[in-house]
Amino acid sequence: MPNPTTPEGLMSGPQSSDEQPQGPRGPWQRIVALNEVLWATPTAIIEQIGVHMQLFSSAMRWLFKRPFRWGVLFEAMDFIGVQSLLIVSMIGLFVGMVFALQLTSALRQFGTEGFVGATLGLAVTRELSPVFTAIVVAARAGAGMATELGSMRITEQIDALATLAVNPVQYLVTPRVVAGTIMVPLLSMLFVVMAMVGGYGVAVFLENVDPGVFTENARWIVDSKDILQGLVKATVFGTALTVISCTQGFNASGGAKGVGIGTTRAVVGSFVTILVLDYFLTDIILLLQHK
Repeated sequence: MPNPTTPEGLMSGPQSSDEQPQGPRGPWQRIVALNEVLWATPTAIIEQIGVHMQLFSSAMRWLFKRPFRWGVLFEAMDFIGVQSLLIVSMIGLFVGMVFALQLTSALRQFGTEGFVGATLGLAVTRELSPVFTAIVVAARAGAGMATELGSMRITEQIDALATLAVNPVQYLVTPRVVAGTIMVPLLSMLFVVMAMVGGYGVAVFLENVDPGVFTENARWIVDSKDILQGLVKATVFGTALTVISCTQGFNASGGAKGVGIGTTRAVVGSFVTILVLDYFLTDIILLLQHK
């Protein structure tokens, strides 16, 4: 039988503080707990935005510092841009074909099927091209970048770069951000070309729209401001998706499972960010155009 004067006896006795039942929480404790639950998600979102902006600012600072790693930049441009040519071309072609089919069916009810080319041109240059291109690049290249950087973080290759006096942000993040900013607008222009080719083929050869009317209405209504709007959006989207992908991979932890979680967050976060930015950029551009 334990002696109540010993530490064991004291800890096992009825006066032990660990076994004291807690009383019901008061109104103030319940208010504090509710406040923590309500603010948990907004706080986490703001924290993640801060982490992404911190890595982006660090990448931009290293952009103008030597040594300039042109080889790494060209490899990133090849991975993000050149290797995405086929899938962007295919999606652009079939998006244009589908929209031309739907537009011809809808406009023919009002006898205005001649404006299929103009309507398709406006939709593609302003919205469809930058959004679809960015989503495709995020799904293909963004996931790849997050997985690669996450694997390097888990296997301590990023730490090894630091021990070799090579800044990991300059070597791994900056070239990818620059490559995404350059290549996504170029891919967006390819998307526009393929979409208009696909739309022209369906409207003219399948739906019997006059080819001259299709072309002239498109040239009359679609102008350089519409193309510039799409390029601005594609540039912002390219920067955003590469920053998100690099951040999620760069800060991955927890082994192979952590790499998978980081990749999933990179893709989903890129999709959501692209659509949110699309709304605000559209609003800003339209306000500037109407001034």
